[in-house]
Formats: sequence, structure tokens, C-alpha cells
Amino acid sequence: MTILKKRKTRAQRSRPFRCPHCGAAMILRPAAEIYRDCQNDRKLYVCHNYPACNTYVAAHPGTNQPMGVPANGDLRNLRIQAHRKFDRIWQTGIMTRENAYRWFADSFGLSLKDAHIGMCSEYRCKELIRLCDEVLARNHRVA
Repeated sequence: MTILKKRKTRAQRSRPFRCPHCGAAMILRPAAEIYRDCQNDRKLYVCHNYPACNTYVAAHPGTNQPMGVPANGDLRNLRIQAHRKFDRIWQTGIMTRENAYRWFADSFGLSLKDAHIGMCSEYRCKELIRLCDEVLARNHRVA
């Protein structure tokens, strides 16, 4: 049995996606405009209502694919905190990086391909931070 993937139409591929916070279109812009760093050649998807709506997400280098779900300042800060805690688990040798991502996925009932902090909501970030603190404490690492 052959399973065919459904192809996206041209309209679906070019349709802008919307800001999850205010509903405005997300626009691909140079990161240098947001970070005020003329050396930065990356791209960001930025809310059309920026800076009033401080929502954006980076695009993968060399592509126009977003690296996750757009986030406002509060959610971006939570994701940074979650990443720092999560990275300590594999960087200190408690788990391998691969096993840490598998643990992350299993903890939230996600597939391995969906276990990315850039996809996390505020709730999931807070839960991941809590779970990481437990693992770090259990292994006598400073949380």
C-alpha cells in the first residue's frame, strides 16, 4: 500500500501566517532591524504590529522556515530559561542529548520531532523547567 502525501497549493505555501497573540500577519524581516545589530544576517518572522506587539520567531538559517511558534517577550524569556535548564541535563552527563530529547517528548506525550522548546507554550515551558529542576536536584546538580 502506497501512502501519498498531500501537496500544498501555491496559495497555501505563500499565505502569511498569523501572530498567535494579536492575529496580525507575520512578516519576514532582517533580524538586524529588531536586534539593532547590522552584523546579524538572520531573518525573523515579526508581527505586523511590532513593536506594539512584541512577537517574533527566527527563521532557520538559509530558509524561510520558522524555527518554532512566534512568541512575545515573556514567552521568549521562558523558552530561554527552559533551554538553559534542559541543556544542563545533557551537558552535565545526566543523559545523552538524544535521551534528554526522548525524555522531554515522553514527559509531554509528544513525538520526538515535536519535542522542541521553540514550540512550547508558557505552561509547557514552566512544566519543563520544573521537571528539569527535579532531575538536576536528583542528580546533585544545582538547579
